[in-house]
Amino acid sequence: MTTPTIKPLLFDTYLAMINNAVGSTMFKNGYAEINGVKTDVLKEGELSCAIFVSGILSIFNLIDEPHATVKNTVVKMEAAGWQKTEELKPGCVLVWEAVDFGGGDLHTHIGFYIGNDQAISNDFRTKKIIKHHFKYVGDELGERAITAIYYHPTFMKHD
Repeated sequence: MTTPTIKPLLFDTYLAMINNAVGSTMFKNGYAEINGVKTDVLKEGELSCAIFVSGILSIFNLIDEPHATVKNTVVKMEAAGWQKTEELKPGCVLVWEAVDFGGGDLHTHIGFYIGNDQAISNDFRTKKIIKHHFKYVGDELGERAITAIYYHPTFMKHD
């Protein structure tokens, strides 16, 4: 009997993990001590988009570690070889324009493009990972412009 040849399909597993995250609240909380006070810096899931994206990327060694902000996630993605592109492909990371959710603070958003005009990201309202139109077409807050699309040339098939 011969030993089977096993080749991990990391990109397929990456896409499956992103899709399987829909409905999850696992990225809802992240704690830091601020001036001696334990604080949920993710605000009970309201600000969990970056930890979701960077958490998935870190599992596949596509970023150094999970990050709580979009800004740090993008900086670390670029340092890890992620490049901007104009072409949407499944697995790309999307960065959306900053908008005000009603509290007076502007928030940039980050998530994954999965194909067929769909994206997966954290929803600040439900505080869960959701699937939605990649430009938020039909959303009650209106469409949201994409400011950057990233792909990783050594990981993603991007031809």
